This record gives sequence, C-alpha cells and structure tokens, in this order.
Amino acid sequence: MAITTLHHWHSSLPLITKSRPSTLQRVLCSASLHSSKCRREYTSVMIVPTGVGAAIGGFAGDALPVARALSSVVDCLITHPNVLNAAMLYWPMPNVLYVEGYALDRFAEGLWALQPVHQNKVGLVLDKGIEEELRIRNLQVADATRASLGLPVVEYIVTDTPLEVEKWIDSYSGQSTGRIKHPGSLLRAVDTLVTQSQVDAIAVVGRFPDDDTEDVDDYRKGMGIDILAGVEAVISHLVVKEFQIPCAHAPATKALPLSLSLSPKSAAEEIGHTFLPCVLSGLSRAPQYLVKNSQFSNNICVLASDVDSVILPLNACGGDGVLAFARKQKKPLIITVEENETVLNSTPDKFGIETVTVSNYWEAIGVVAAHKAGIDPYSLRRDRIGKIQRNSFVRTNGFAVSNMS
Repeated sequence: MAITTLHHWHSSLPLITKSRPSTLQRVLCSASLHSSKCRREYTSVMIVPTGVGAAIGGFAGDALPVARALSSVVDCLITHPNVLNAAMLYWPMPNVLYVEGYALDRFAEGLWALQPVHQNKVGLVLDKGIEEELRIRNLQVADATRASLGLPVVEYIVTDTPLEVEKWIDSYSGQSTGRIKHPGSLLRAVDTLVTQSQVDAIAVVGRFPDDDTEDVDDYRKGMGIDILAGVEAVISHLVVKEFQIPCAHAPATKALPLSLSLSPKSAAEEIGHTFLPCVLSGLSRAPQYLVKNSQFSNNICVLASDVDSVILPLNACGGDGVLAFARKQKKPLIITVEENETVLNSTPDKFGIETVTVSNYWEAIGVVAAHKAGIDPYSLRRDRIGKIQRNSFVRTNGFAVSNMS
C-alpha cells in the first residue's frame, strides 16, 4: 500500500506539539497594583448527538454559533466534530477542544485524558471507491488548506479496497446509522500513516452512496435527519477506538442539483466540492488522547474531574458520556435545553439525572455565566430562592439533634 507524499520535507521536521505543558486546568493568577486574584479555569462540555435530527446541530454546523457564544463565556469548551464541522466553513476558537465522540465518552468515564497541543501532523485517508475527479477535488482542498491556512496535512493514502459505505435510518430509534463493508482496509491504511508517517491525527474521506434528491429533500429544507451522519460516527469511532488518536470523517458525494428551497442550516454543504476543510482545520489542533495509565498528569492534561458543566438537548440524556458525568461523586452542573429537540426520548427523569432545564441556548449560556461567577443560577429567577432550611442529624441512639443548640 503506497503512501503519496503531500509535503516531503515537512514529515522530517521534529514534532513540537507536546514540548510545553498546556495552561488548561491550571490555577490562573493575575496580579495588579491593588489586588491579587486567583481562580480555577471553568470548563464546559457541549454535546449534540450525531444523526438524531437535532433541531440545532443536526444539519451543517448549525450548532457552531452556540459553541462560539459559549466559548466566549467559559475558559475551556470541549465539544465534538458534529458541533464544529460545517463542511466548507469553520471557525477557529483557541479555547475549544475538538474531541471525537467515542473519545469524549471515554473522557467522561475517566478512562482517557485530553492533552492540548500546538499542532498535529494530519494524515489523510481516501476511499479507493472515490472516482478520480472527486479524489482530485479532495486533494486540492488538502493542498489549499496547507497553502492558505498553513495546516500540517503531510501525507495521504488510498485504501487497498473500496470501503463500501452503507447507511440507513434505524427503524427503532429513528436515528441514522450504517457500516462499512471493509473496515480492515480502513484500519490498514490508518496503521500505515501512523506507523510509517507518524501522523498525530487522521482525516477520512469515504465514498458515500449517491442519494435520490427525494431522499434528502427534507434535510436540505432544514427538517428531518442527516442520513450521512450516523455512519460517519461509526467510521471515526472505529479509528479512534483502535488507535487512540483524533479522527474525523468527511463524506465524498456527487453534487446535488441546485435547490431554491435550501435551508440556511444545510447550505454549508452545498457551497463546494467536498466537506473536508472543517475536518482538517479541527484535526490540526485537536487534543491528543491519553489512556488511563502512567501517561496521566494533572500538569498537562484535562481530566473529566475538571469539567464544571455539561450542556445538551433535553431528550438526549442516554449517551455514555452524559451518564458517566451524572454518576460522578462531584457532578458537573448538567444543563438540558428544551428547544433543541431530537428523535430520541431519553429525558433526564428516565435515568434519575438531576439537571437544570432551560428553554433555549440563550438561557443555557446565562446559567453557565452565573455558575462560572459562583452564583446560584436560580437566584437570577423570580421567586426561585426559598428560605434556608434547618439541618438536623440523627445520633446513633436514634435521637434527632439540632445543630443550632
């Protein structure tokens, strides 16, 4: 399986991404002439599950404005490609960590840590099933990001067998999913880039079946479910689980006919030949994943225990990551958003999760701002603070004793 070099001399440069510990999750101290202030950084996790028809975040990067607003309030925002990817569009945010969904679940469970980096060497895997013209378009995008953005996309490889992507809507859950018929071909290609080219992150472009216009008409109008998203997650999960490095996927598809009824929420996917730019941008600075062992160090890693709040749709509380955060002894504040409806029915009450439920992301960001300031969010609401309760405890002899004596 031959590797084609995009930038021969670059691969010989020393890797400098981990040369200096990150300042994330440190105690920040700022001194002035009059006072010295110390505080711990505030970290939020924003989740919008993939392929579940989320009203906000279920289309082409339409949750990105929420992430931008939230990142201006918190010190560190952790979120996943489904939130940040908008095909040809993206927005660089220095305090946002781009974490693949499988890795985000392992992070929430405390099994993995996140190590921020200055730069990743990115390798590109192209499905052998991609036609020559479409393959060239994707390679031109990679070259454009290298020349115009300075991204370290160093080499690409073509799989030895077409991946043969299949996608469908799960009849029980209503969410999109799928599979690739030849996962071994993908893993062999990734292994070659990791072991021989020593890349730090992987972008995958798989050839997706062409849809009839009718099959995606609702999605293009800003309704329904992204039928591509579910199997995209399957592909990235496979790579991240096997290699424990950042990975994201961009589908290769033929251009659809011009639509006059196109929704702004879906428009980012129709302004270019590929969906690759946002993936390469995100992966170039995605944090590395450290598996729980001697690699863990509070000085250079972000841990699940550092998370202060988690924001997600109200009826999408059944995921591994959310449940892991909810089970922690020191739980983060979990904020659920009613307006962001999905096809799921996993509300907090079904899992015994205590949350602050808000109507929309305006309110969610307000709650985060209050929480970061050390303020009870309910104190900002009318008549939501009652009288303080008297505490009592029971001695071993069974008699209740007041602590006010």
